[in-house]
Amino acid sequence: MILILGLILLIAAVIVGLAGVFGNTGPGHELGVGGDLSIFGYHVTGSTGSLFLSGIIVGAVALLGLTLVMMGARRSVRRSAQARRERDTSRREAAVVDRERNDLIKQRDDAHAGAGAGAPTTDMPRAETDAPVTDAPRGRGHWFGHRAAHR
Repeated sequence: MILILGLILLIAAVIVGLAGVFGNTGPGHELGVGGDLSIFGYHVTGSTGSLFLSGIIVGAVALLGLTLVMMGARRSVRRSAQARRERDTSRREAAVVDRERNDLIKQRDDAHAGAGAGAPTTDMPRAETDAPVTDAPRGRGHWFGHRAAHR
């Protein structure tokens, strides 16, 4: 709603400004000596200062419209980013649930297969990832590749 109101204000200010500029050209467009400025049939008589003041008002309306457009755009971007974060979180949670379900099914199948063969089953803890588990510490990489000799 804010975005639409901002667009309406911005477009109206631009139209009024452009109509004032392009509609009053020629030698009789001066305000000082009996000249007359007309915008959409509305004649403005007075000094150059009143023209300047009306230009300031039109510019302020345009600035207000632009501010409302930017606020509405930022709000919609924030909402979409929040929706993406929530979607990613729910996908991660679903992946964890699927992994746990698959682990339970595998344990059940192993228990049924082991009970049928008469072999004792041992429950070995399984790592969270499929990467091999090693006890060796990981080495820190060097900026310029491997070192030829130790210090």
